[in-house]
Amino acid sequence: MGEDFSISCGIRVLAGEMSAWGFYGQPMGEVESSPKTFNKIVTLRINKAYTRAMVNANKKTEFKPIASSLTGVNLAKIDVCRDTIGAVFDEDPRKVPLKEILALSTKISGEMRGISEDVQYAAIDAQTGIRRELFCSTEGACIDQSYALTQGMVSVVAQKTGGVPEGCYDYPGDLRGWEVVKGKNVYRQALPDFAFMRTQETLELTESEFLSATNDPVVVVTNPHFNALLVHEIVGHPTESDRALKLETAYAGRSWLFRDFHDNELEKQIASPLLSAYSDPTIHGYGHYKYDAEGTPAKRVNLIENGTLRGFMNGREYAAILDHIPNGSMRATESVYAPLVRMTNTVFANGNKSPAEIIAEVKDGYFIVNHRTPSISESRENFRISAQKVYKIENGKLTKLYRQGGITADSKDFLMNIDAVGNDCVVFPIPNCGKGQPMQVMRVGNGGPTLRSKARLMGHQI
Repeated sequence: MGEDFSISCGIRVLAGEMSAWGFYGQPMGEVESSPKTFNKIVTLRINKAYTRAMVNANKKTEFKPIASSLTGVNLAKIDVCRDTIGAVFDEDPRKVPLKEILALSTKISGEMRGISEDVQYAAIDAQTGIRRELFCSTEGACIDQSYALTQGMVSVVAQKTGGVPEGCYDYPGDLRGWEVVKGKNVYRQALPDFAFMRTQETLELTESEFLSATNDPVVVVTNPHFNALLVHEIVGHPTESDRALKLETAYAGRSWLFRDFHDNELEKQIASPLLSAYSDPTIHGYGHYKYDAEGTPAKRVNLIENGTLRGFMNGREYAAILDHIPNGSMRATESVYAPLVRMTNTVFANGNKSPAEIIAEVKDGYFIVNHRTPSISESRENFRISAQKVYKIENGKLTKLYRQGGITADSKDFLMNIDAVGNDCVVFPIPNCGKGQPMQVMRVGNGGPTLRSKARLMGHQI
């Protein structure tokens, strides 16, 4: 257990005849962040960021004769804002006693172990706090944003004697106060109830058969929890404009949606006309905020409309390159890191069918429940995603339960084959989206409704 606070600052400077970025970020201690020394310290860091920007700009000018693609950085225009946004909570995170968090966590984990002797491992993590961000620019912006965040983590491993272990981990959380662990979350369950549910499901799976793989696609119905990871991997990351422009190629890959300016999927059909997807930081979820790390007002970005690719999440620089309107998608995990284009609350949009109706229409297929682990190609053009559990669907009813399975498909084929979209869209908290060099771990919101498509089954491998 622990109780801590931190403060840091990051400075981006755009300078030079062939303009270039200079960045300087560093944690600050209590002495540095005091009013007496803050101005001096920040001024020194601005000078360092400026020096770096000038070096970068001069180098670009030097290499321009042999590298004609080098250009100065241009920023798309935005509305310059001055605003204050306060944290939203019922129970102030700063007033929750540390002993209460520790007592709750140890009580839950002990009771998880007590459910059955087959529970080999149980772990609970609970945390709550407030994050405050201050953004100021020479354009005149001054934005003060605060957000509460409370999160639980449940991890459990169960194993029958001589059997193969089964594990599960999941996260209830929200941008609110301590009330989140008491049930004010997307699952509408207090942390103890959520932990016991996941423990019981894991125990049930230890008695189930392993799923067998298929050579050919079969009908699959994927639930909102599974679709949270699916939309994250095959729509969210590929529509981040820095990835599309190949600024992540060396480390994380490219985008199947944008090969170059003349060969891309913009305004082309990439999915069933039944399917739409968007990224919206203005709605409730882990990806919520009012202004991004460049002071750009947050707005909904329609990524896919009725099967057609409409746009990308961007920052001001990338919006200028693509000749798009800035949509406020630049964020950094901490101010010591340079901001990157990050998905926000990125989801498949609601349809008009009930989940029960979607399953009832399936004569022979599989119900894919809750995501586990992704394996994605470097341009996200195909995927393998494992599920917590899989049910056989026979004549519109769920029958046999299987363990350690999942689905694999070409991304476009899967999206094009969607023939039913549910009306049960849910935005789930995803606390561990990694991106960048150095790595930044960001909280995002992902989800969607129940979907029906075709994919090959992945089976258990010993």
